[in-house]
Amino acid sequence: MTAKKLPSHTSDVPTQAKPRNIWTKLILTISFALFSAYYILGVDPSSLCHHFGHNQVKGTCPQPAHGLLPEKHRLIHDTLLKEYKTPEFLLETVQAISGAVQIPTESGDNYGVVGEDPRWVVFGSFHAYLKKQYPLLHSTLALTKVNTYGLVYLWPGTNAELKPLVLVAHQDVVPVNPDTVDQWEHPPYSGFFDGKLVWGRGSIDDKSGLIAVLTAVEGLIKQGFQPARPILITSGFDEECSGRQGAQKIVEYLLETYGKDSLAMVIDEGGGFAEQYGTHVAMPNVGEKGYTDVKVSVDVPGGHSSIPPTHSAIGILADLIYTIEANTFKPLLSKTSSVHDTVQCIAEHAPDSFSKKLRRTLARGSLEKATKLLLEEYPHFLPLLRTTTAVDVVSGGVKANALPENAHALVNHRVSIDSSIGEVQTYYKHLLKPLAGKYNLSLSAFEDHPSVNAPKRALTLSQGTPFTTEPIPKAPTFGSSPWDVLAGSIVSSFESFRPGNDSILVIPSMSTGNTDARYYGDLTKSIYRYVHRDAGKDTNRLGGVHTVNEALPVKSLVEMIAFFTTLILNADESTSL
Repeated sequence: MTAKKLPSHTSDVPTQAKPRNIWTKLILTISFALFSAYYILGVDPSSLCHHFGHNQVKGTCPQPAHGLLPEKHRLIHDTLLKEYKTPEFLLETVQAISGAVQIPTESGDNYGVVGEDPRWVVFGSFHAYLKKQYPLLHSTLALTKVNTYGLVYLWPGTNAELKPLVLVAHQDVVPVNPDTVDQWEHPPYSGFFDGKLVWGRGSIDDKSGLIAVLTAVEGLIKQGFQPARPILITSGFDEECSGRQGAQKIVEYLLETYGKDSLAMVIDEGGGFAEQYGTHVAMPNVGEKGYTDVKVSVDVPGGHSSIPPTHSAIGILADLIYTIEANTFKPLLSKTSSVHDTVQCIAEHAPDSFSKKLRRTLARGSLEKATKLLLEEYPHFLPLLRTTTAVDVVSGGVKANALPENAHALVNHRVSIDSSIGEVQTYYKHLLKPLAGKYNLSLSAFEDHPSVNAPKRALTLSQGTPFTTEPIPKAPTFGSSPWDVLAGSIVSSFESFRPGNDSILVIPSMSTGNTDARYYGDLTKSIYRYVHRDAGKDTNRLGGVHTVNEALPVKSLVEMIAFFTTLILNADESTSL
């Protein structure tokens, strides 16, 4: 048999094989391009289709194609937006927020039960102010007072089958430290307007939110608007000290009245928008960390300070505190956290904000490495990525010449969305057990019924305050009707005050603190914390809150009013909430 001649690499190649080589080269070229995009540039190849004729970015963080505006009630919307931009309305807004700030509705951790502690009585004066400021609202909406000072306004809808929209804002403010009053540029309860800012405690947190909602509703009533969807406005009076007498009681009332899963969506105080990452970014908080306080107590025999032991109770406590602060919780950019959505959105829509190395690592899904790189570039993400630890209160000793028999510290934790209060307690047991042995202390950790006859040398770990809450799962985002209504309202409200300007990114985020929204989980899963406050270029969205010189740009409050007006109208016309 004669052997067949094998084709060479050049002239002997059969003619019909050439197209196959062309296609092979093309496939290899495309594969190399996609490989380079994914592993070298950190770009999601699926997003490349955006550059080949598609109108919307195809990725993990879809944005509204345009702002959402009401159709049926467009005339009412446009009329009110036009009014909001007048100097006369600006002055009316100043008067409304200034008057609210001037009433010192403080709430504190040591406040007693409503009806017994006279410090709550000031809220009655605040209610009288609201009734005078918003006469149409109070003559149109039904008002139910829960536990004396909790407010539940109901604006009945014409369609009883639609689930209510709920707007939440609290009346109370954190107390002003008397030792800091002279540090304020203007007195903390003056409501002073300097031509740009309204100064005073509560001007941001959260009387601006309450005034924005009530003003929007007053304007809608004035224009003859009648909602199809019921609207609830709820306002607690002790958010700053856990909300157990206010929001918790209000939610109990709502559950009794409407039942579980009965609400369309809840909007509470929280995120706003700021100029960052090379654009404007709105960050509604779609999740909330948990809360717990841990009390660390050391008990040892006392005595005269002239014959001290090697370590007093305070000295031992100092070592315990050092150990706690030196072994904080590990941060992690978990896929189950809304912070992961935040970072992915920035990488997709503002890629220059991240290094190529970080984008590449995110694309690969290497979360531990991505966490490290993210914190190197943006350290302010740290409290969002872990359970935080803050030693806030230390106590021990009563006299200079007496050894303290007891010393304790109160440690606050905002619990990561991927953790739990149980994990925090387990962490303490393992972390401090060696120190109990070092100092010859018995260890009692989070016992429901501690021993009456406690040892004279003891380390006791317990729940520091009555209030605890587990982390709250994130609300529905991309592709869900509540998120689409919220995001569309944010975009249209932003654009209405900046015609011709670049639009705004709407990105899910997470709250570092806790709000009254924590109680609403049985009523709906669609809980968002957003008030549309313009933070400018300040990436610290809590700047001025709970400290001296709290002040709000009044133009920002006007935009908040416009946002709630737009949201109410859009939610009313939605058939899928």
